[in-house]
Amino acid sequence: MLGQGAVVILISDGLDRDAGRGLHMEIERLHKSCRRLIWLNPLLRFEGFQPKSQGIQAILPSVDEFRPVHNLTSLEELIDALNRPGGPRKQGVQEWVTEM
Repeated sequence: MLGQGAVVILISDGLDRDAGRGLHMEIERLHKSCRRLIWLNPLLRFEGFQPKSQGIQAILPSVDEFRPVHNLTSLEELIDALNRPGGPRKQGVQEWVTEM
């Protein structure tokens, strides 16, 4: 179990081969046990990226932020976001959820 104010950073491309129902339940449980769940996905750097894999579809509805991670600029943007008190909820997520 995590502390109440925990910020969890998940680094994954979401291309799990066996992303069954259990993955969605575990991510939802993780989300409920932390203050912020940030997903860093290296695939977001590609124009035309589509959240089609089962893993991405299972994880995305439960994250608070969906960010690219592929260069120093993306890491600097993450640091800036982490330094903001409270942080935004559902930043970068809504556009992807509606495309699913």
